[in-house]
Parts: sequence; structure tokens; C-alpha cells
Amino acid sequence: MFTSTDHDKLQQLMASSPENRALIEKLLASHEEAVASISHEIRNPLTLVYSTLQLLESRHPDIVSDRYWLSMREDVEYMQQLLTDLSSLNHSRSLFLTEFSFRSFMEQVVLSFAASCAESPVEFTSRLDPALPAFKGDRVKLREVFLNLLRNAREAIADEGSIRLEATCSSSTITVSVRDTGCGIAREQLEHIFEPFVTFKQGGTGLGLAIAKEIVELHRGTIAAKSSTQATEFYLYLPFGGPSVPASQNGPSLSLPPKTV
Repeated sequence: MFTSTDHDKLQQLMASSPENRALIEKLLASHEEAVASISHEIRNPLTLVYSTLQLLESRHPDIVSDRYWLSMREDVEYMQQLLTDLSSLNHSRSLFLTEFSFRSFMEQVVLSFAASCAESPVEFTSRLDPALPAFKGDRVKLREVFLNLLRNAREAIADEGSIRLEATCSSSTITVSVRDTGCGIAREQLEHIFEPFVTFKQGGTGLGLAIAKEIVELHRGTIAAKSSTQATEFYLYLPFGGPSVPASQNGPSLSLPPKTV
């Protein structure tokens, strides 16, 4: 997986000559195709394994009491989630752009997440600036980003706590923040949370925040986080101008996103 430094170097090479750009785009396309092919080949037999586990459970209910059964099922479910996240990361550079009301979009995100918290001891509140403008972007991928941050916030709260989402705008930038009163992120971990396959929570794949960062940067935005032992807050900054890379409905864009500062 490419780091921010790798992206910087590839960006420089692509800008140096048309030949370099063509070669790097070809290599990136080949890389994405290989990842997709490998994921597909693993997913098919894994799906059959999981279906067989479900069949065994239905035919032999007592098997769930075996001390190894639950662990085996959780391992298979983890591998399925890992393949799903890997596929999302591999296709996160492909944007399908439409223009939409950002306030209406965020209202849908808020309502969706609030429903999931209805039976939870976690208090969820939000504030959406009435002046949030029309925005050009990929609604599906941005929804994935915000719901991922909100789910992470809920998972960080062991029992009672609160989550606060705010969306405001200036003359040229939309700012969205997600704050939780959970366990916090250690300072030495904070600088690595956006790196692929780096996770500090049990059962995590380490790809959720890497995918979020990729999507935000393709929208010419930035994402950052700060944390203490009592709270964590993520900030997203999205300019009105829309993504700076070509969008594709049928395949991934091969332009590299800018580095987050």
C-alpha cells in the first residue's frame, strides 16, 4: 500500500514527463486489477465456507456450544470484512460525481446514524449549518466516510457517553467534525491511524480510516484528528470546488490525490 511519501514521489514522477505519467498509470491500473482478482478468488471459497458453517449450525444446534466454534466463525467473518474493506480501498479512487445539497445529504446521514443509536445508552446530537451549500462529489463514498467515523465513535464508548456531529461552512470550505467522549487515542498511535492495516481496536481491519482519507483527498479535502484520554475529534475540510481528479463511473481514476497536510 502506498504511503503519503510514496504518493508525493509518484506525483513528482508523473509531473516530470508524459511518458512517466503513462507508465505509472499503467502500473496503478495493473495493481488495482491484481488486487481485485485476488480478492475475488479468495471471496468465492470463503463464502462457501461461511455458508457451510451456517448449514452446520442449523442442522446441529449444539455445535455452537463447542469452545472452538465461535472463534472459527469470528475468524471467517473477519476475513470477509477484510476482503470487503480491501475492495473498498482498491476502488476508493473511482468517483461518480453529482451535485447535491450538502445539508440534505448530511440530514440523511444524521437520521441514519441516529436510528442505530435509538436503543443505545450513547447520546447522539448534531448541528447542521442552514447555509451549507450545494456540493459536487460522490454521495455514496462520502456517506461511507461519515458513517465510518460515527461508527468508530460509537465503538470507542464502552458504556454511556456522547457523540456530537457538526457541519459548518465558510466562504469556500465545508467543515464537518465528529466528537466522541470515548476512550481516546494515544498520542503515539494518533499519527498512524490513517495508514492501511494499522488498527488499535480488536477485530478491526485497519482499512476504514485509510479509505476515508483516500476519499476525502480525492475531493480535494483533508481529514485530521485530535484526541485525549476523554475525547476524540475528527475534522473534515471539503472545498466547494469539487474533486481535482477526473471522475469515472465505470473505472478508477488513476490520478493521485494530494497529500494531507
